[in-house]
Amino acid sequence: MTIDRKGFSRRDFLITSGHLGIGLGLAATGLLGAPAIIMAEGRRPTVEGGVMSGDALTDRAMLWGRASMPSRMLVEVADNPEFRGARQLPWVDVLPSTDLIGKIDATGLQGMNTVHYRVRFAALGDERAVSEPMVGQLRLPPSTPRDLRFVWSGDVVGQGWGIDESRGGMRTWEAMRQVRPDFFIHSGDTVYADGPLQERVALPDGSAWRNIVTPAKQKVAETLNEYRGQHAYNHLDANFRRFAAEVPMLAQWDDHETTNNWYPQEILDNDLYTEKNVALLSARARQAFLEYMPIRLPASAPQRIYRRFSYGPGMEVFMLDMRSYRGPNSANLQDEESSTTAFLGENQFRWLRQALNDSTATWKIIAADMPIGMVVPDGDRFEAIANNDPGQPLGREMELARLLQAIRDDDIRNVVWFTADVHYTAAHHYAPERASFKAFKPFWEFVSGPLHAGTFGPSEMDATFGPEVVFQKAPPEGQSNLPPSAGYQFFGQADLDAESERLTVTLKDSDGNTLHTQVLEPEARSASA
Repeated sequence: MTIDRKGFSRRDFLITSGHLGIGLGLAATGLLGAPAIIMAEGRRPTVEGGVMSGDALTDRAMLWGRASMPSRMLVEVADNPEFRGARQLPWVDVLPSTDLIGKIDATGLQGMNTVHYRVRFAALGDERAVSEPMVGQLRLPPSTPRDLRFVWSGDVVGQGWGIDESRGGMRTWEAMRQVRPDFFIHSGDTVYADGPLQERVALPDGSAWRNIVTPAKQKVAETLNEYRGQHAYNHLDANFRRFAAEVPMLAQWDDHETTNNWYPQEILDNDLYTEKNVALLSARARQAFLEYMPIRLPASAPQRIYRRFSYGPGMEVFMLDMRSYRGPNSANLQDEESSTTAFLGENQFRWLRQALNDSTATWKIIAADMPIGMVVPDGDRFEAIANNDPGQPLGREMELARLLQAIRDDDIRNVVWFTADVHYTAAHHYAPERASFKAFKPFWEFVSGPLHAGTFGPSEMDATFGPEVVFQKAPPEGQSNLPPSAGYQFFGQADLDAESERLTVTLKDSDGNTLHTQVLEPEARSASA
């Protein structure tokens, strides 16, 4: 069925809210009054697509909501689900210039373990016309030792597999919600702006996959509004809305937010696009991504996606951007570093090295939007770091080698990499004794996805950094682009025990079944730490 995303009615909202278990009814507050007046549906805004939180710190978090019309976003926060003693936050106006999205950096949350928030929208010029409320919650990062749990995955609505409500929609979101994580790392490919959907896809068993389809999802995205529509589509799924209302998100992007395998300054050779300038497309895609994700934008770098988050003495998370600063995809065999071999880019490289040195956390979690040793081709070129040459580092591998050597030389301990991208799940251990390049500390990389896309793999492994495939689960040989209904959808879960500081990483499927568990013992802190 085809849905106009602008036509998400108040009745739809009420039905959805009931499914979410959200308590409705307008609370009488001093700011909102008591709008018990029955008025025409069209005069009162609705909350479109649920609420979200993200980029949480010990005393603040980003809160997100979207209205059905120009309006004023009103948010209350409390330390209890009944909203006793709730505090009103400063309001923001939401206008078409931001696709009717409001984002508030909720400060002054120190002392709260779990923050409960309530979002309403008031029509501009009519304070009586107030939306029904929608509630969410988030757990703030600790400043003292505490058990922690996060989940991660990526790759949403790819390869033609959209929301099929008859099959439960995007069920992996619900499986992740059920484990009650403290936060979620979205590893990128948050949308597939280059992957139009069809209403019906025939399956090998004779049945059909039936997508919800919106106008924006019926063609490749080129305009700003089309990119916005890609993100709005995910909010049609009840599983996603439930998850987003309960679990704060740390989001990063990769290629499909813009177009497949893009790099800065690329000129497209693709007949599906009338706009061939990828720099222009990526600028529009970035704006839509930053609008639709609960990301905090610092005044000093209002479009920077790489950033870091502390979770007490046990864990710090470093969110990378492996898309915005890379050189062109190539044969990836250059023997000298230059702008053509960049992957992180020099500014991000220096930031990451300094941030790792500054971190006092036991575990340093590097959230990467692409894998290290897996060979990811782009035709006869290469899309990721590896170049399928098992010898000394060449091309983009040189930048990674420099980073790994710096981690060794700076004695940075307990670094673990997490990613998605390749549409299957795996655990990789890298060690210098197996590698051509040997100047680094052994480390783990965990891969898990997709969230809701076609399943592929497994990838070939490049031996330059000595990877060992400890575990992997991918489609049977000869099968690819399997639908979500085939059962090859994956996420990962990481649990930190505050007392032992042991990190347990578990790879799971969309039903929440455990596929593989890896227990990581922390390397002892240095005497100077």
